[in-house]
Amino acid sequence: MKAVETNLLKFLQGTKQFIIPIYQRKYSWTINQCRQLWNDIVRAAEDEKIKGHFVGSIVYIERGLYQISSVPQLLVIDGQQRMTTLTLFLCALGKAIEESGQAWDITRKKIMNYYLVNNDEEGELYHKLILTQSDKDTLISLISDKKFPEEYSQRVYENYYFFLENIKNSGIDLNKLFQGVSKLIVVDISLDRDNDNPQLIFESLNSTGLDLSQADLIRNFVLMKLEPKEQTELYTEYWYPMERSFGNLNDSALFDRFMRDYLTVKTGRIPNIQDVYAVFKEYVYQQNELTVHNIVEDIYRFSKYFVKLAFQSEKDKEINQVLTDINTLKVDVSYPFLLEVYDDYEHQKLSKEVFIAILKLVESYVFRRAICGVPTNSLNKTFATISKEIDKDHYLESATAAFLLKESHRRFPENEEFIQELIIKDVYNFRNRNYLLRKLENFNRKEIVDIEAYTIEHIMPQNKNLSSDWRQDLGANWEEVHKTYLHTLGNLTLTRYNSELSDRPFKEKRDLEGGFADSPLRLNKGLGKLDTWNEDEITRRARSLADQALLVWEYPQLPDDVLSKYTKKSSESENVTYTLADHPELQGTMLSLFEELSKRICNLDSSVRMEFKKLYIAFKTTTNFVDIVPQKSKLRLSLNMAFHEINDPQGICKDVSSVGRWGNGDVEIGVSSTDELEYAMFLIKQSFEKHRDDE
Repeated sequence: MKAVETNLLKFLQGTKQFIIPIYQRKYSWTINQCRQLWNDIVRAAEDEKIKGHFVGSIVYIERGLYQISSVPQLLVIDGQQRMTTLTLFLCALGKAIEESGQAWDITRKKIMNYYLVNNDEEGELYHKLILTQSDKDTLISLISDKKFPEEYSQRVYENYYFFLENIKNSGIDLNKLFQGVSKLIVVDISLDRDNDNPQLIFESLNSTGLDLSQADLIRNFVLMKLEPKEQTELYTEYWYPMERSFGNLNDSALFDRFMRDYLTVKTGRIPNIQDVYAVFKEYVYQQNELTVHNIVEDIYRFSKYFVKLAFQSEKDKEINQVLTDINTLKVDVSYPFLLEVYDDYEHQKLSKEVFIAILKLVESYVFRRAICGVPTNSLNKTFATISKEIDKDHYLESATAAFLLKESHRRFPENEEFIQELIIKDVYNFRNRNYLLRKLENFNRKEIVDIEAYTIEHIMPQNKNLSSDWRQDLGANWEEVHKTYLHTLGNLTLTRYNSELSDRPFKEKRDLEGGFADSPLRLNKGLGKLDTWNEDEITRRARSLADQALLVWEYPQLPDDVLSKYTKKSSESENVTYTLADHPELQGTMLSLFEELSKRICNLDSSVRMEFKKLYIAFKTTTNFVDIVPQKSKLRLSLNMAFHEINDPQGICKDVSSVGRWGNGDVEIGVSSTDELEYAMFLIKQSFEKHRDDE
């Protein structure tokens, strides 16, 4: 590696061409970053004390390593954003000089020939800087002063005109402005391909992760090491179409999410969104039998499923409707499971009917849990691992069994719980209110009603100061009825006549033009035949709609003998019931200590449950957060955390990450007396909160 500090303009002079490799991200500097550069140049121009201003480094592969050409071609590893922006500034300055009609020390022709083009060359070699994709054609059009391409780069265009307008309107002497640019300093870093590793250098230069997304890092990692021909093939055939399907990665967060879900499918573990690149590298290094081409092709295949899930772009209308419903529920955590099922569907391991049935199974599972208020923080782990429980020779049956066998906080709420909660739930303030009413209205209906064109109507009005007619209908305890049932399912419907209905008495709401008796909606069916609206009618209607909801969001059914077959497939340890008697160490003082500690742990939250295992006692929320191994003289506790995560001011925790122990986690403590319980709970709470909030 050769690194020298040099003047920017001197660096650009001479016959040479800088090429931004196809694996690099598009030009992405914003107006804010351009404004900062503009201010730096103006400051350097106006302050004679400033002898030089450093703008960063430019790292490139030495000439002659990738291509043989009459013009030295240098592949830019880092610095393309500032190089492109400075090129746009010089281009705008040249244009402003020409349009001013005045004589200046520097001319547009000199700026072009010295810093922007190779004047003696033709074709693409004429240009000193070659960008990627639409960026490239837009920059060439600017420099050549030609019409923009049909698909032009918005960023290149906007930033060029930002500089042009500022130069024209600033009133700064253009000679001075050029002197300001002349003071810019860069570090010129040229790499030797035989001795330097461009990928490692690239990573170290971007180690903060502030500038590059996980998507940028992954793309560079898979393509940077390849020869140019293979780079172009993979980028053109797979990576570029994938980027376009994600909206050209203008927002890379969605692609980062996809890669997290892809890695979850491939590894069975859920990476932190900030660690996606690190986990991806680890995954690639473990795939000895796969080439880079195989891996990129596989990513591309799964990305197509993800895009169909995220944007509901599946061409099959029946499938796409279920995808739309699932996305309305906003359960992105189900994607790892759905990606794998999608892949199996595409490979004909299951039929379209089974695929739709599994999608509806997921929809019912998620919606019933939402109605019943089951905590969602375990869903990511449920969907990350559930495919392991599926026998793909009996796809639907085994998938159904996998959901049915979930217990506690992972349960599939049964009909009784679902109906009970649906009837009393505050549906009006429920996030999925419109989805609920849409599905009820359109169940088994061919003429689909667009409920977004309707508004929510409270049959019993929201106004706390109810009229005498309403008080009479609701009875002596009208205030309690109003408070209890106002926002519940039984009292809600849809209308386009909200303002007309307003707070009118029930009979007027019923008989008005467009009122309940005149409504074409099924949700209003029956309201036109009623003479009064009171607690009995609200609960009767709620029950009727809840019964219909059982048909919309079905609870899956399997014969007992079939379900028991899958129950038996669970590991033997899960089927054996252990009790306190299986831990003979718990007697006397140790038993009293254990009982006090277990009571405190269980009081942390209603979701905490205790399970006796063969060799330890587990305390769980979304998963084990502390395990207790009883011993004669103490209780040995395993906290399910990495050792570096624990806050332990007293320094009593032991790192057992490299030691074989019963229990889960890398943190171990011992508790031998009640005096130690307070501090032990301080440590246990950290593990509990980590797993309770684990999304």
